[in-house]
Parts: sequence; structure tokens; C-alpha cells
Amino acid sequence: LERLTRRYTSMIIDDIGPFRDIPAPDVGTDAQIMAWIMDTYSSIKGYSVPEVVTGKPISLGGSYGREGATGKGVAICAREAAEKTALRLKGATAAIQGYGKVGYSVAEDLRAMGVKIVGVTDIGGGVHSRDGINPSELKAYERRTGSVADFPEAQPISNEDLFALECDILVPAALENVLTGQNAETVGARMIVEGANGPTTPEADKILDEKGILVVPDILANAGGVIVSYFEWVQNLHREIWPLETVNESLEDRIVNAFQKTYQLSREEEESMRTAAYILAVGRLAHAYR
Repeated sequence: LERLTRRYTSMIIDDIGPFRDIPAPDVGTDAQIMAWIMDTYSSIKGYSVPEVVTGKPISLGGSYGREGATGKGVAICAREAAEKTALRLKGATAAIQGYGKVGYSVAEDLRAMGVKIVGVTDIGGGVHSRDGINPSELKAYERRTGSVADFPEAQPISNEDLFALECDILVPAALENVLTGQNAETVGARMIVEGANGPTTPEADKILDEKGILVVPDILANAGGVIVSYFEWVQNLHREIWPLETVNESLEDRIVNAFQKTYQLSREEEESMRTAAYILAVGRLAHAYR
């Protein structure tokens, strides 16, 4: 894997750079791979260039708060959406599909807000418990066994049954196109906060809208990771290290501001939050072009 990563980096060296394209970890990649990319790029350039990638280990210029940033952004959006819909978070319930970095981080942050995690699934299976699942205990079990399946303190559940589970918040935090025209009708959640990229198909979007289920779109909800990647890039350019509190406060400010603007526009235009997010984004581009 290291040889492959270093060779690949050397082949694309003219296509990446601090002011060009900056890689960051996603499915199947991690801080170690980012470290190899940075080291290879720096070796070829002849000097250290930590700002060429984000999501690095802290010791190589990585940012505090980067690993859990995507999940934290999802949890902040869930909190803001709960406030808009008069949902009391203390005692509310949540189901999470996917238990990698994003899913686990969301579970921990929601639990800290008083939300009860009643269902979790991953590629190997799933578990649910109306009494609530302890996220850290489940993660420790998943690290030992490779999956959340058969966690002793909960009952088994499939992905499809998880989507149909009656709960307040559903977080798809795994792969794309998991909520479709076939299963959207059965969704039992009051709101969906997208932790994955593109988990909801257009057909499902329409059905969920008709059912009155609030969907906080991926372009907003899971932006926490790329926001803190930006913070990491800025820190690297200035050779600074921000405290975790500074990173988290700055992340929260941006996510809350974006949520409020998107929600307000969605109400004014009587559109879904996804459409409102695109109206804002395309509007900014159009203004810049003009």
C-alpha cells in the first residue's frame, strides 16, 4: 500500500499542490496514506510541504478535530434542525447507518446532546435497542470483531429495517444511493441528516418530501470534514497549530451560519433544504461570474 501510494503520488505530482488540488482522506484512506503522499511530494520538491494534503497525523501538521469533524458537523445540523422542528433532543432517538469515522463521531456527539442511539448498522450487519446503545462500547466491540453485528447488548437488525425504525433522527453515514424509491416510503424517522455523500436518490427525495420528513442534505450536513480540512491548510500555510477549542468553535460558527441561511431560504421559497442549498450555491457562483 505504501509503495502504491508513493508511486501514485509521483505520477500525479503536477496535478496536486497547495494551490492546486489538495487530497484528503475518504473511504478506504486514512491519515497514514496522507502522510505518505505528503512525504513523497515533499521529497520530490526538496522541502517540507505539509499543506499539500489534509487529514494528516497531528505530528506532521494535521489539525486537531479533523478526524471527527464530519460527524460533528452532522450532529450540529441535527441539533439545529431539532430546534426548528420543536424536537427536544434530550430523550430523542437516532438510528445510524455506517459506523466508521463519521457514524461513530455522530453517535458520540448526539449522545452528548442527550440523544439515545437506538440502532446502528455497518457492512457486516446491525443492532438495535430501545434502551439505547453506548457508542464507545459498540465501537470497542466493532474494533475487536470487525463489525457491529452480534453486539451482545442489543438485538440484530438489517439495513432495511433500520431505515424503517421509528426514531427521531436517521443518519445515513455510509455509501451513496441507500435511500431509494423502493424503501423511502417505509422510512420511520422524523428527519434525515445526511452524513454520507449522496445517500438519497432523487426518487427518494420526492417521497420523503411528500411524507413531510425534513432532509438536511449532504452538501450542508457533512461539510464539517472539508471545513476543517480548510482550517488545516490555513494552519499549515502559516505554520500554526490551533487548539481543539478554536477548531471546534470555528467549525460550529460556519455550520450554524450555513444551516440558518439554507433553512430560511427553504421556507421563503417553499423548497426542500437540498434545493435551497443549491439555490444559495449556484446563486453565489452566478454573482461571481457576473
